Amino acid sequence: MRIVYLCQHFPPETGAPQIRVYEVSKEILAQGHDIQVVTAFPHHPHGIIPDEYKGKKYEFEKWDGIPVHRTWIYPSKKGTFWKRLVSYFSFTFSSFYGLMKTGKVDVIIVNSPPIFLGLTGLLSAKLKGAKFVFNVADVWPESAVKLGLVKNKFFIKLAEILESFLYKHSWKIATATDGIKSYIINHSQPEDKVFVLPNGVNTNFFQPEERNAEYVEKFGLHNKFVFSYGGNLGYAQGLEYILYAAKKIQEIVPHAHFLIAGAGPEEEKLHQLKDELGLSNVSFLGHLPLKEMPKLFSVTDVSIVPLRDLELFEGARPSKIFPAASSGVPVLYCGKGESAEIITTNNIGLVAMPENVDSITNTMFEFVELNDEDRKAMQENGRKLAMNEFSWTSIVKDLLQNLTK
Repeated sequence: MRIVYLCQHFPPETGAPQIRVYEVSKEILAQGHDIQVVTAFPHHPHGIIPDEYKGKKYEFEKWDGIPVHRTWIYPSKKGTFWKRLVSYFSFTFSSFYGLMKTGKVDVIIVNSPPIFLGLTGLLSAKLKGAKFVFNVADVWPESAVKLGLVKNKFFIKLAEILESFLYKHSWKIATATDGIKSYIINHSQPEDKVFVLPNGVNTNFFQPEERNAEYVEKFGLHNKFVFSYGGNLGYAQGLEYILYAAKKIQEIVPHAHFLIAGAGPEEEKLHQLKDELGLSNVSFLGHLPLKEMPKLFSVTDVSIVPLRDLELFEGARPSKIFPAASSGVPVLYCGKGESAEIITTNNIGLVAMPENVDSITNTMFEFVELNDEDRKAMQENGRKLAMNEFSWTSIVKDLLQNLTK
């Protein structure tokens, strides 16, 4: 089978969408099929294109054996929604050229958001006689509206029309969670057209390791109980509640320490809040490349995966859960719904109420007080769950089966 994956984000950028497309593509190759990726020049999270790509409109390269077509994008730094929209549309148009360079293909998979890429993928699929698969990782525009990021009623209506149009004209729709699958079926799509392509984990890359001596020394973690967060520092994560909880923990568990790795639009506010609260138990690590993440997990006792208290997120399945589980690190999930059920049913961590400082603090304290037997059970259960249900090998096997039905 000849497959093209169209996505705005791809390594060397880091983040859930980038890792997902990379791992799925690599595994498609490993399972004996052809895959090409059409993506933008690297620009996330700082809105800066690296020097080696500057001034170029198109470039073909091999990334870890994966054929990659990169096309121009207007890089949007931290700014208004409209600037991000211009960035989205610049790649929506330029990526059409990249798709035309891929030759004859059987299936075009388009990663959304941004939803506008769906039009490029659908048109290209029709021109190439290929099947169009719409991969919905986040429901848009609903998620942006509920987060307060989009308020223009006319634009929202147009986006909803586009959303329904792309669902209707897709050959199949892949969703990141069961919740998104139900949402799309409720939008008049037949059940046999929609399947789940969940977030997963490279279980060979993320596995239990001894505490990394470099990190222990660098961040002063000797005899510390370490909570960590690694990912986007954005509005949806509600990380300010983690800092408020860290303030309370600082007073009752002086040997607890928090490591926060990542970059994003809330970064400056979080640094300011740390100073305002007088937190001596929080270290910001900045953006960490993927290769550093196993080191972070090696010194972590509990991995924090927070979300805001929105009904929208009850169907979410954050990718951060699975590298932690695969590394044998218990998860503190601040949220409700689908992911909370995964955590509790499989006993891979504990769940706190989102945006509830008291609940988060109490759950952190519960982790600190866990006996060795219960802690070991969570560690082993997490690794087992990752191996059995969320390895990329098994996920891609299911994907290929859905593409041949």
